Amino acid sequence: MTLVNEPIDKTQNRKKYCRFRKAGIKYIDYKDPNFLLKLVNEQGRILPRRLTGTSLKYQRKVAQAIKRSRHLALMPFVADQLK
Repeated sequence: MTLVNEPIDKTQNRKKYCRFRKAGIKYIDYKDPNFLLKLVNEQGRILPRRLTGTSLKYQRKVAQAIKRSRHLALMPFVADQLK
């Protein structure tokens, strides 16, 4: 049992999960911009599924909620430093 200084494998990540399925959320409220800000990056762009781990069904609902929130001026369309 010899210990060798091997580099840590960074490709082995945790399995992504859908936070909406895990929490049992069925409706994503477009009137809650504080929650929706977690799903956009600093420029205000919607984060993709491959980064958030959201399932396809809920990613569509997230995108629709963000677009509705932007249309009602609850969230900005673009921002220099949103967070």
